[in-house]
Amino acid sequence: MMMHEELFDFLSRQRSVGSLRWFLEEPDPPSAVPLTPLQEYLQRLLEMKMLSSDQFDNLEKHTQWGIDFVEKYTKFVKERSEIELNYARQMRNLSKKYQPKKKDEDENKYTWCRAFHSTLNELNDYAGQHEVIAENMMSQIIAELTRYSQEIKTERKTHFHDGRKAQQHIEAGWKQLESCKRKFERDCKEADRAQQYFEKMDADINVTKADVEKARQQAQMRHQMASDSKSEYSSYLQKFNQEQNEHYYTIIPNIFQKIQAMEEKRIERMGESLKTFAEVDRQILPIIGKCLDGMTQAAESIESKTDSSQVIESYKSGFEPPGDVEFEDYGQAMKRTVSETSLTNSRSENKPERSSKSKTKTLWPFIKKNKGSNPEDFSHLPPEQRRKKLQAKIDDINKDIQKEMDQRDALTKMKEVYIKNPQMGDPNSVDPRLAEIAHNIEKLQVEAQKFEGWLAEVEGRMPVKSDTSRRTSTVYETQNSTPPTNNNCAQDRESSPDGSYTEEPSSEVQTSNESKVQPETAESGDEFDDAEEDMLPTIGTCKALYPFEGHNEGTIAITEGELLYVIEEDKGDGWTRVRRNEEEEGYVPTSYVEVFLDSNAKGAITYI
Repeated sequence: MMMHEELFDFLSRQRSVGSLRWFLEEPDPPSAVPLTPLQEYLQRLLEMKMLSSDQFDNLEKHTQWGIDFVEKYTKFVKERSEIELNYARQMRNLSKKYQPKKKDEDENKYTWCRAFHSTLNELNDYAGQHEVIAENMMSQIIAELTRYSQEIKTERKTHFHDGRKAQQHIEAGWKQLESCKRKFERDCKEADRAQQYFEKMDADINVTKADVEKARQQAQMRHQMASDSKSEYSSYLQKFNQEQNEHYYTIIPNIFQKIQAMEEKRIERMGESLKTFAEVDRQILPIIGKCLDGMTQAAESIESKTDSSQVIESYKSGFEPPGDVEFEDYGQAMKRTVSETSLTNSRSENKPERSSKSKTKTLWPFIKKNKGSNPEDFSHLPPEQRRKKLQAKIDDINKDIQKEMDQRDALTKMKEVYIKNPQMGDPNSVDPRLAEIAHNIEKLQVEAQKFEGWLAEVEGRMPVKSDTSRRTSTVYETQNSTPPTNNNCAQDRESSPDGSYTEEPSSEVQTSNESKVQPETAESGDEFDDAEEDMLPTIGTCKALYPFEGHNEGTIAITEGELLYVIEEDKGDGWTRVRRNEEEEGYVPTSYVEVFLDSNAKGAITYI
């Protein structure tokens, strides 16, 4: 420990600790001469003083920069999560945009369409995983770092507040020590002056004894005051040294250690957050891999042969191709050899067929029929399409029978309850409804038997190769049924210079034939729309959004909010076919209704 006298002698120069650099900046003593205890103490004091003031400022700037860095990283993760959410939203919108519409539900029967729809579903799940990334980043990184930033700000504020408080305390102690030192210095000077004055008065013979005694007392008092100041200064100096030692060796190091621990914890949290940033992505990789595997499996499930077979099954007609056209010899004076499949069958053979039902079936491939004349047995359709239509009709009738039977069973149970508990109702009140249901079931069963008979007839008449007469086309029969031309034809044939003849009907006859065929063609719609007129099955429901008058032919009037049955979807012309009851049906604008299709219903089928 340094000597108090040496410290006092140095402090008498009225130098503060902050200005001790002049002492250390003096030329270094020779290396062989060590520093004195006072020089060592002052050097250590200066270093600690600089550490406690300057380094506090440096640490304060560094820790604030660290907190700013945490907030900047939090902002970075937040922007990354927003990117993930936007990406997921765009992917979902893309998947939704290309999802099949209700009117395109028939696509599901083809494997390549189902594969694309499965890919869209997997893409939707893929987008969901990116939403998971954003949610995990928000909960595991952004929320945690935001909370931690507030905690570290509060902790940092506490540590630097304690450090500044300790610094202010030691500086206040130093000022108090300076004050005690200056008071001691003043008292010592006053005591010296009082002593010199007493000695001067004591040596002067002209001075009275009373004045000398007074000077002596004054000198003693000043010495006593100097002695008290010295004791006070010495006591406070020891106290200050103790506080200063505790300040620089205990309080400040503890604060620095807390700041260091706080900084290390911040760095560790940054490392954990960076690791979590990568793990959030890594956790969803297996699920994304499954989505990609699902897309691959969907692509591998495509079966081209199956799809082409379904197309053939949907659109095959069941007709046999027409037979070969046989040669007709016009060189033997109008004696023609006519075959059954010839384009020029005699008029007498075709007249009975033209009025018969078989004629109606033969007309199908080439001439469109009037929609209002569709037979109940669908005989106007080709064999295969007729079979499908009859089978669908039978299925619908069976469904209606099952509904009636379910109602009958429910009413029967209700009647039994009424019999057991008469207070709940009259059992006889159910009998009229049961009788009505029984009549409906009987009627439906008769109708089902009728269609089953037609179906058996169709299935029995669909051999691999049919008779030649069944393959005769309408155009051939129409041409064969044309009346013979006038007698000038024979003369023209005889007058032909080379003996050849090309039979051309007169313009009048041709015009007459066209007038017979064109009305049927003009009045008909699509080639097989007539197959859909007879009680099409219900494929869904619709709700009228706006009222519609329905003045045009084929339309039906609706009121706003009315519920109707959908029997035919919009085929691109802006009209939807609906039914109010068994007797009222027609077309309404598609934009006037909101359609709800039944996913299990097959809907109307267009035949070719």
